[in-house]
Amino acid sequence: MATIDGLPPLRDVINTHGLSARKSLGQNFLLDLNLTAKIARQAGDLTGCDVLEVGPGPGGLTRGLLSEGARRVLAIEKDRRCLPALAEIADHYPGRLQVIEGDALEINPLAYLTPPIRICSNLPYNVGTELLVRWLTPPEWPPFWQSLTLMFQREVAERIVATPGSKAYGRLALLVSWRAEARIAINLPPEAFTPPPKVSSAVVHLTALPEPRYPADPKVLERVVAQAFNQRRKMLRAALKGLVPDLEDRLIASGIQPTDRAETVGLEQFCALARNVKAS
Repeated sequence: MATIDGLPPLRDVINTHGLSARKSLGQNFLLDLNLTAKIARQAGDLTGCDVLEVGPGPGGLTRGLLSEGARRVLAIEKDRRCLPALAEIADHYPGRLQVIEGDALEINPLAYLTPPIRICSNLPYNVGTELLVRWLTPPEWPPFWQSLTLMFQREVAERIVATPGSKAYGRLALLVSWRAEARIAINLPPEAFTPPPKVSSAVVHLTALPEPRYPADPKVLERVVAQAFNQRRKMLRAALKGLVPDLEDRLIASGIQPTDRAETVGLEQFCALARNVKAS
């Protein structure tokens, strides 16, 4: 099926508006509208939700979100070449699509959105991880969003859902699992994109927890985890040296052996260590 909504196929849209993907903007376009609709469905029932989309490009996922019933879509696009194509979609769905030209790292979307809010994006590769970390570390929890349905390089997706003992396990997995449920929803080969990237991709779905799994001060937890994984091959008594004077006692009190390495320690133990470090 070439189209899902009566608008032209994406390949025609790209040719009409001269929208060749730009590597400098981390662009890789999905042209299969059946696939973009499938990604939109991973975000769940959108009929009563506002949806934030970052980097819509020519609007493939935008059209998927709207055709799947999103109440409103706020699309933030840095590449002004894409704006005429997005305007055509806005005309086709009156009052349901707002497009803002700008950098998603510099725009506060809350001024334009009404809860409940979900985020669904084929994120530009060059800002994807930074945006995810921002959405997971707001000043207050729970966050403004209910769920995140995001496209990443497969390697990043594996880091997001990694478990202790695996090669991909690290700071990102701990940050995600502390405050959200995460799963890989769809795997995509390079040839699904135009132009094909050099790596495979995956859609990750995250649902915000009402509160973090275990109590911990966010800044202390981040400092502990960052130092632990900065030298992940070292035993924690060496990797965390200088963190607190009585480090080995604090480790043992947290259920961690001083000879353990960061990649074998679970979230509950890291949270206990953060509490013990703060208490000192």
